Amino acid sequence: MNKNMLRSVMALHGDKGNDIAKTLGISRARFSDKINEKNGAQFTQREIEMIRNRYSLSATELELIFFDRKVS
Repeated sequence: MNKNMLRSVMALHGDKGNDIAKTLGISRARFSDKINEKNGAQFTQREIEMIRNRYSLSATELELIFFDRKVS
């Protein structure tokens, strides 16, 4: 996961962790665990789709953020 890229997209839209946590229906602490990949926490497919829709992410951006792959 590329947390810096996700944080960058969030900042471009004026969002903070609390905003996304509320959108996803999870606590701020749980969002923090997921973005920092702590305690085995990962974003679910549903959560990834919700984030994708909120920020209108392209398939490339989605890959770069959540799957940390280089897309050509």
